[in-house]
Amino acid sequence: MGKEKVASGTSRDAFNVMIVAQAGRLTYEAILFAASFRRFNPTFTGKFFIAEPQPSAAWPRDPRINDDAARALLTDDLGATILPFENRHFGESYPYGNKIEALASLPANEPFVFFDTDTLITGDLSEVPFDFDRPTASRRVEGTWPQIELYGPGYTATWKSLYDKFGLEFESSRDRAWPAEYWRHYLYFNAGFFYYRDPATFGARFLDYALAIRDSPPPELVCQSLDPWLDQVALPLVIHALGGGRDALAPGWLDGTHSCHYRVLPLAYAREDQAVIDLLEEITTPNRIKKVLKAHEPIKRMIYQGKGAKARALFDRESLPRREQMIRNTLKRENLWLR
Repeated sequence: MGKEKVASGTSRDAFNVMIVAQAGRLTYEAILFAASFRRFNPTFTGKFFIAEPQPSAAWPRDPRINDDAARALLTDDLGATILPFENRHFGESYPYGNKIEALASLPANEPFVFFDTDTLITGDLSEVPFDFDRPTASRRVEGTWPQIELYGPGYTATWKSLYDKFGLEFESSRDRAWPAEYWRHYLYFNAGFFYYRDPATFGARFLDYALAIRDSPPPELVCQSLDPWLDQVALPLVIHALGGGRDALAPGWLDGTHSCHYRVLPLAYAREDQAVIDLLEEITTPNRIKKVLKAHEPIKRMIYQGKGAKARALFDRESLPRREQMIRNTLKRENLWLR
């Protein structure tokens, strides 16, 4: 898909892939992910896991996948292994914590790549030049955190307080290509994908940092919201602590030729390349997939009833609004914000 295979390196070795799914929207996004993954990775040598939170005090309602037809499609047709895990620290109050706690259930000492479920795989992942000794995460991100108050600490003071809290060296995390007090100067990722050589090490560090930030944040965070940003605040600290960084993976592979983190279907139709939309409609055509996906109203309306095409017609992909919120507002105004 436009990239040349590397001659050697860890990308050719076996690694595992994990997403998280549970009852509701994530069940059907998992089907889209799994179908696209199998489309481009038919001979994948690792394991494909769907981590599933289990009933516990953290969930007032059973979070497990409750559509039997969807579960059978994922496991029997699309080759996923359901991986149960228990929420001990997060749950319904902070479902983004699933990606943190699920890591402890993956096979230890086996390289892994985590993807958000609202992702399509658009290429053979064995081609991606992963260096599992140097973790990184998605740089398809906006400057969503911190939100600087007029009389509050700036970006440098806010981020440095976190590095100091965990005894991490701060200066090498800064990107001098951008000016100080501009958000891109600081290590910040979207948690739509990340990887490392060992999920146990990564997950333990991720959990420790997230809990410490949640339960005893430094004073500089007094004006900052951690919901829903907690995972994205902790993630760059974890990556920096484990020897990774923003340049550990060459740009253009993930969030590029080999994956697309579309977030929600209306955004996919509004802004993604035509090849992504063609893939989406290709993998949802088989009857065995269609009859399960049609149980989810937003997918039924966007893909099978043509609402996606209407959303796509509203935007010029060569001249999209700079801010995602502007795209969302247009879709909402046209009653096309379906998720």
